[in-house]
Amino acid sequence: MSHPIRVLVAKPGLDGHDRGAKVIARALRDAGMEVVYTGLRQTPEMIVNAALQEDVRVIGLSILSGAHNAIVPRVLELLREKDMTDVKVVVGGIIPDEDAAELKRQGVAEVFQPGASLDAIVQFIRGAAPV
Repeated sequence: MSHPIRVLVAKPGLDGHDRGAKVIARALRDAGMEVVYTGLRQTPEMIVNAALQEDVRVIGLSILSGAHNAIVPRVLELLREKDMTDVKVVVGGIIPDEDAAELKRQGVAEVFQPGASLDAIVQFIRGAAPV
């Protein structure tokens, strides 16, 4: 019997808008994944520690504040420090194309920009973290 994919959805930084993150969390749950939502104003350290404690396979970061170039590299660094390089990181939010390409170069599995369909996100995560 296979286990559902465990996903942590987090809102890092000072961004106080979490509606999109909650929509994503619900879509992933409705698709049969186990979702841990950490809530607003999470630090990279809090996110990675929660991912370790919850034994997730995917971290989804929702960033609308423009702080992605500071937050995401720190999350990736902490994952490497904790030997969690098997955990996939996906990012959603308002991310310019050139920044998205750089985040992928640094190790982000995928960047979802405004307008990405919920089905595309679900399918990507299923493919990136198969059971």
